[in-house]
Amino acid sequence: MIYIADSAVFIMGKDIDPSTIVTVSSVVKELRSHEASMRFELAQENGARVESVDPVMKQRVIEAAGSTRDSEELSATDIDVLAKALEFGKDAVLLTDDYAVQNTASVLGIRVMPVAQKKIRDVLEWEKECFGCRRRFPTGDICPVCGSQLNKKRKRKI
Repeated sequence: MIYIADSAVFIMGKDIDPSTIVTVSSVVKELRSHEASMRFELAQENGARVESVDPVMKQRVIEAAGSTRDSEELSATDIDVLAKALEFGKDAVLLTDDYAVQNTASVLGIRVMPVAQKKIRDVLEWEKECFGCRRRFPTGDICPVCGSQLNKKRKRKI
C-alpha cells in the first residue's frame, strides 16, 4: 500500500511506515513549522519520496473538481496531491483532513484516510447563493443580478 501524504501528515503527525509515503514538492513548501519540517525530513530519511505530478492526472482532477464545484476550495497543492493519488490508483490511500479534497477524491474513486479529523460521510455538489436576492449560481463571488456577495451552499448529495 502507498500512502499519498498532504501537509496534515507532517503538521499533525501520523504513525505510518515512512517507506510507504509519497508526497509532492508543493506539500514540502507548505511546511512552515520546525516540527512539521523535521517530521518530513525524518520520513524522507526513512524512505518517504517526493514525486512530480503527471499533467494528465492533474487535468482529470481539475475536471472532477469542476463537476462538484470544489474547484474554488482546492489549492494548487490539493490538486497536486489528488493527481498523485489518482496516478497510483487502487494501490494508494490519500491521507488528508481537507473536506474539499476528500469530496473530490470520492468522485475520482480515490481511497481516503483522515489524519486527525473525521472522514466525510457524503459526496456533495456545491453552488453559490446570493446573500441579497437568494438566487443561486454555479460560481462566482458577486451576484450578477443585485451585486451582493455569493455564499457557498450545498446543492445536493451525489
